[in-house]
Amino acid sequence: MTERYVWDLQEVDETQVAVVGGKGAHLGGLSRIEGIRVPGGFCVTTDAFRRIMAEAPSLDDRLDQLSRLNPDDREAIRTLSAEIRRTIEGIAVPGDLAAAITRALARLGEQAACAVRSSATAEDLPTASFAGQQDTYLNVVGPTAILQHVSRCWASLFTERAVIYRQRNGIDHRTVHMAVVVQRMVFPHAAGILFTADPVTGNRKVATVDAGFGLGEALVSGLVNPDVFKVRHGEVVAKAIAAKQRAVHALPAGGTQEVAIDSQRQEQPALTDAQVVRLVQLGRLIEAHFGRSQDIEWCLVDGGFQIVQSRPITTLFPLPETGDQENHVYVSVGHGQMMTDPMKPLGLSMWHLTAMVPMHTAGGRLFVDVTRRLASPASRAGLLDVLGRGDPLIRDALETVLDRDDFVPSLPDARPGGPPGRGASAPIETDPAIVTELIERSQVSIAALERDIRTKTGPALFDFLLEAFEEHKRVLSDPLSMQAIMAGMEATWWLNDTLQEWLDEKNAADTLTLSAPDNVTSEMGLALLDVADVIRPHSEVVAFLRGVEDEGFLDELAKLTGGTEARDAIETYLDRYGMRCVGEIDITRPRWRERPTTLVPVILDNVRNFEPGAAERRFEQGRQKAQKKEQDVLSRLRALPDGDRKADEAKRMIDRVRTFIGYREYPKYGIVSRYFVYKQALLEEAERLVQANVLPEKEDIFYLTFQELQDVVRSNQVDDRLIQQRKDAFRSYHALTPPRVLTSDGEAVTGAYRRDDAPAGALIGLPVSAGTIEGRARVILDIAEADLEAGDILVTTFTDPSWSPLFVGVAGLVTEVGGQMTHGAVIAREYGLPAVVGVEQATRLIRDGQRIRVHGTDGYVEILP
Repeated sequence: MTERYVWDLQEVDETQVAVVGGKGAHLGGLSRIEGIRVPGGFCVTTDAFRRIMAEAPSLDDRLDQLSRLNPDDREAIRTLSAEIRRTIEGIAVPGDLAAAITRALARLGEQAACAVRSSATAEDLPTASFAGQQDTYLNVVGPTAILQHVSRCWASLFTERAVIYRQRNGIDHRTVHMAVVVQRMVFPHAAGILFTADPVTGNRKVATVDAGFGLGEALVSGLVNPDVFKVRHGEVVAKAIAAKQRAVHALPAGGTQEVAIDSQRQEQPALTDAQVVRLVQLGRLIEAHFGRSQDIEWCLVDGGFQIVQSRPITTLFPLPETGDQENHVYVSVGHGQMMTDPMKPLGLSMWHLTAMVPMHTAGGRLFVDVTRRLASPASRAGLLDVLGRGDPLIRDALETVLDRDDFVPSLPDARPGGPPGRGASAPIETDPAIVTELIERSQVSIAALERDIRTKTGPALFDFLLEAFEEHKRVLSDPLSMQAIMAGMEATWWLNDTLQEWLDEKNAADTLTLSAPDNVTSEMGLALLDVADVIRPHSEVVAFLRGVEDEGFLDELAKLTGGTEARDAIETYLDRYGMRCVGEIDITRPRWRERPTTLVPVILDNVRNFEPGAAERRFEQGRQKAQKKEQDVLSRLRALPDGDRKADEAKRMIDRVRTFIGYREYPKYGIVSRYFVYKQALLEEAERLVQANVLPEKEDIFYLTFQELQDVVRSNQVDDRLIQQRKDAFRSYHALTPPRVLTSDGEAVTGAYRRDDAPAGALIGLPVSAGTIEGRARVILDIAEADLEAGDILVTTFTDPSWSPLFVGVAGLVTEVGGQMTHGAVIAREYGLPAVVGVEQATRLIRDGQRIRVHGTDGYVEILP
């Protein structure tokens, strides 16, 4: 096929991104929508760009150099990208290419004023908008100037910001090509941007219009504040008219200039309400055509609207698919499970298949639909109470939705089920033998799974796993297990509420639960201190571990003095806890057993920061503190009126909480233990698929659902394009922040702490472990990069059980996600760490190394000077 350098806009549509780039393809698609006017023009194709790049062989070497640079090395990127731009702009446009552009220009009118606009192939995509990454030139007049600006657009593929954006998004510079759109210039009365969904709240039913006088450049560049209109159901529901002192106008000879607006016009609206409503109707047509919410640039010319650009809004959190038009309210599962990162498709589908309640997927995250339970007054109070005790922001967000004009219909009564409300303590005896029996039951079930799965391969493995998932759910829903969990939680609530009422003491249960028995997660942190004790005397082993990078390091240890003992200690630890990892609810995440280097920094911190025997001392100190606190509380209660009764009741609850609160962590340990068995079997199956040349690599199975993987194993065929699409989507989901509460209108509701008891400037959160501590903040987003000193305060996004080994070495904890009974809170209390969780944007607002004060009793964090 011969290369074609110029296409008319009317000839292209959104399927031709590879030829005319994202902007050109969208403009072509727009020009085909009935009722939408787009200024006429043409596209200089990516063939032309490739031809220009081939004219300068030196560009190849420079692109190689560029791809090797660190995205944070701004100076090197600035220098090299400027060289590349100069080279491209210096290449003379070949005669046949210049002639093709000039012929197309003649059809517009050779001296017509034009906009010359970059249109990269990685631009205006559903997963990455690349907004503002390349250049646009307005009011360019005459063939010579047009050709010069086309060259500038080609070169703008290598602006510093575009290069960094691609590197941060993992996009190879060589895979992106630049087309150029040349359009007849329009000289508008007003211009601006229309978002067909509210870009702040995400509400798909609210459109937002930004409008100013003259060219839209004044708004995009931030020269003026726009008028802002909000439209819902064909009606302007809110507007703010700005004082628009400046505008950008086109000059007759080419180019643009800023002009002052007459004082009497400055506060006039740029559009009438009727025009705003008409514009939003056009936006809805465009949105329907492209199938998703759009960010649209528009111009008002001679009383009518012309559309000069439309791109997807990539920052909106996607919606769960329901197949109906009803209103729905969804609560994030990740905030309760302490894992707000996106999950891969296999991880999502395995959680669906093993979860106790139906779940929905959106943006790589899991959500539960709570509409029905909110709709019935009988179940609403219990749901709000349980969710509110866990995370007050979720409760507040749900109450915000309930306060709205009948978004949630009122139903007589929901179906039974769902989280129980607060009631009497669970009807089981306070007997430690119950916990022992539950743990034994779980261990027997997991041992049977490990034994029986060994002989299963191919389709038979998937049949076996579907049966195993039923056993998984049976163990999880064991009534005795549920009673034990609720007994510990309700006893905690009772102690905190009642002792505050009787003794005016906040969060007394935090001390009373220190070093509670049978807590598999806190034992995991202490056990790594014991591993450090084995390693500490052997300086050769310590030195070796400091340089470890390869996952096979355990085999190398045996060659060193003391290495066999060190290896055995780590292996024993991995036998008990190697199925854990950060984000462990996603089966696809690498486990410690698969990536033991993750633990090395934590072991080395423990070697450096602790003396031998620290684990036993730590546990015993906690036990004694709890005992002392119990004696103190009971003696103070006996001094009150009716004191013996109050002390007896409190004693019963203290015994109850110490019996059962440790077990709260065990079911998750059981789930993750099972997950590792499932994963190992599926990876063996994936290895067979690789050997049979069905898959290029084992980890590709992570981008298929369980059911899809079952089909691949049966048919020995896979859709490579589906896997690539899933990989692209997963990468894009990392840029999204999952909301605690999401509505079917697309609104992300964050909730707020309704409190005024913290000092000005403090970061508000939820108090989950009492005490006040001051120290150096260590903002750590990856456990493998931990580098802690005694007295440091850990600041991170979320902490699931895998973070527990870090807890033994820190003095306090601050997280963005969490609630009273999530794992991080339970373990912080176990170890006596002052902790505040649910602090919005803590990892951004607190800088690594800053001194902070954590008020774990009152629930706020102060950043110290």
